[in-house]
Amino acid sequence: MTERDIIFVANEVDELGGVGRWQAQLAGLLADRGHRVTIAGIAPANHPMDLGENPPFKTVTLYAQRPPGRPRRRRLLGPADPALRRHEAHMRGAADRLTQLFRAARPGAVIIVTQVWAMEWVALADTAGHIVIGMTHESFDTARKSSRFERVKKYYQDVDRLLALTQEDADRWVGEGMNNMGFMPNPLPIVPDTPSPRTEKVVASIGRLSHEKGVDLLLDAWAEAAPKQPGWTLRIYGRGEAEAELRARCTELGLDDSVDFAGQTEDVPGALRASSVFVQSSRGEGFPLVLLEAMACGLPCVAFDCAPGVREIVTHEEDGLLARPGNTTELARHLVRLMSDERLRDAMGEQALSSVRRFDPDAITRRWEELFDFLER
Repeated sequence: MTERDIIFVANEVDELGGVGRWQAQLAGLLADRGHRVTIAGIAPANHPMDLGENPPFKTVTLYAQRPPGRPRRRRLLGPADPALRRHEAHMRGAADRLTQLFRAARPGAVIIVTQVWAMEWVALADTAGHIVIGMTHESFDTARKSSRFERVKKYYQDVDRLLALTQEDADRWVGEGMNNMGFMPNPLPIVPDTPSPRTEKVVASIGRLSHEKGVDLLLDAWAEAAPKQPGWTLRIYGRGEAEAELRARCTELGLDDSVDFAGQTEDVPGALRASSVFVQSSRGEGFPLVLLEAMACGLPCVAFDCAPGVREIVTHEEDGLLARPGNTTELARHLVRLMSDERLRDAMGEQALSSVRRFDPDAITRRWEELFDFLER
């Protein structure tokens, strides 16, 4: 194995959320295997997460505060627009710091650009002949609905490899003319010592309380499911901008006695071990880490089949149940089926424990190293 300098370039070093957790985990896994790892963030995190006292990687952030967005070019002034020129000069100054970081790296270094916003600065820097790997951490369909879609095609077209999260998403990007595609699944974030005994009458949901995570849809489904299985609790972990609205919706649906808004948890394995079923009601996803975590705790999962990453993790009728996106009646039916059948819960939970091992962190880290070696040839 070749020991390398590996530099992650991301929107932020330590933003709380799936991408931030993935980044910190992979950086740690690569450092543990002897690589010299740095995470460079463009801006400070809005919601920082704890990286621990002595993370096994270096960190650097280019801006002391989040830089303003690119100003719109005023037609009469064109490229001579002073506001545009100031912004570009500001970006180039930050990109020069990246250039220094890249030039200090040893030959054979790898630059992993975690998000396309960060790639705008990498594109201005001198990558010094190093391997550059870009990433898109969302499904093709989610990207297509956002401004990131055209930016992915613009900024990642010349990187050595652009990685999607699944083969299905990679194929869709190839159809858009991106011929440098590959895919790489996320590694299992946790390997708990003990799985859930699945004895508590609790269905768990973990995620940001936002429109994208679809907790409003989950409440609608729970309004159908709860009366059919009295005594069960839906425990919702997370915080977010939609919390007040969701609490009001819960009361309006008459669910206050069976829904527990448990706030943000620092102990995800503990929350999962205290549950018997996991549910995800997102409108869109990439490759959701929390599904991996739930399965690693021996929980059968019920989820909307909203992205290739979801069905890559959960196999319908084997280790969980998938509902058509947004179909709350189908989601409710799947929940009732698992809540009412202890033998089915146990069978799917045990299968989840077994099938999630294909995302073992060591196996995924080796795949990354094999990719580095391949791209260096």
